[in-house]
Amino acid sequence: MTAASPHPPAPRSPEQDPAAYDYILPENRIASHPARPRDSARLLVLRRGTGAIEHTGVRDLPEILDPGDLLVVNETRVLPARVHGWIERRRTEVEILLIRETRPREWLAWVRGARNLRPGDAIRFEGQATSAQVGPRDGESVRLLFEGDVTALLGQVGHMPLPPYIRREDSLTDREDYQTIFARVPGAVAAPTAGLHFTPDLTVRLQARGIGIARVLLHVGPGTFRPVRVADLREHRVERESFAVGEETASALAQTRASGRRVVAVGTTTVRCLETASVDGGSAEGWTDLTIVPPYRFRAIDALMTNFHLPRSSLLLLVSAFGGRERILAAYEEAIREGYRFYSYGDAMLIE
Repeated sequence: MTAASPHPPAPRSPEQDPAAYDYILPENRIASHPARPRDSARLLVLRRGTGAIEHTGVRDLPEILDPGDLLVVNETRVLPARVHGWIERRRTEVEILLIRETRPREWLAWVRGARNLRPGDAIRFEGQATSAQVGPRDGESVRLLFEGDVTALLGQVGHMPLPPYIRREDSLTDREDYQTIFARVPGAVAAPTAGLHFTPDLTVRLQARGIGIARVLLHVGPGTFRPVRVADLREHRVERESFAVGEETASALAQTRASGRRVVAVGTTTVRCLETASVDGGSAEGWTDLTIVPPYRFRAIDALMTNFHLPRSSLLLLVSAFGGRERILAAYEEAIREGYRFYSYGDAMLIE
């Protein structure tokens, strides 16, 4: 007989139950295309201290924020990482989502139809000289070793990896629509969607108001769309993603803090960058699997601009940890009543 632990785990609180982060969203509230122009999207402002809500627009940000505030954006660029091919041995079609390059020409990938794959199988792509050889499995992923130019392959036949809740095929316009204007470093398979609302005109107006813009880098992986599968949120973990906070941004953050102004994160990926780097208090780079669920003590940010997220998602958990679960879900209910558009191409909220 095994002796009972002298320190049994604390009972799960209501906010640690994934079911506490459910809400019902009508299908017609899921945006399938972005607002045009981008900064014409609506913006719900939630005051954390009181729960007060204000309905405004993204283009009003220069008047909502204060001079001296610092917006921090993610400069990752989304790859057209979804490609179709066929297994040469069987002429069986497969759909591949490239996740990240693990070493030169070797990629970790999700493959729809992976049950038909064997190590050593060749995968061909229509009209392309580039091919791939199947390597060993890595959990739910497969390693693929490419012969040829992967960048050229994606540029010619790759598709933008739109989220599965956008129920349409991607189009040529998505190659720009699903990128932020800050996108500089290729490597993401999902967009940091809060940044999609910015336009060159809006950034000029923000800077004219004395609001700074700093950049971090986090290559968003496909795990962002995975539902929470644990019964207790204390056991939930997000997949690791590469990130970097450079010295210039670290300096801007320090100056903002010293002046008593606010750090405003644009998107949950930016939050995870800044919160990871805050442990060292300066610049940092590497991998982060920081998982933010309620309760969590934020060290690096004062306000958060973000989109409306899926029920029971890691993103909604992070937002709830910052804004308070009950207030966030109440704001979501009001946004639904007021006709806001949800998810990647939808409207935004500012939590301050």
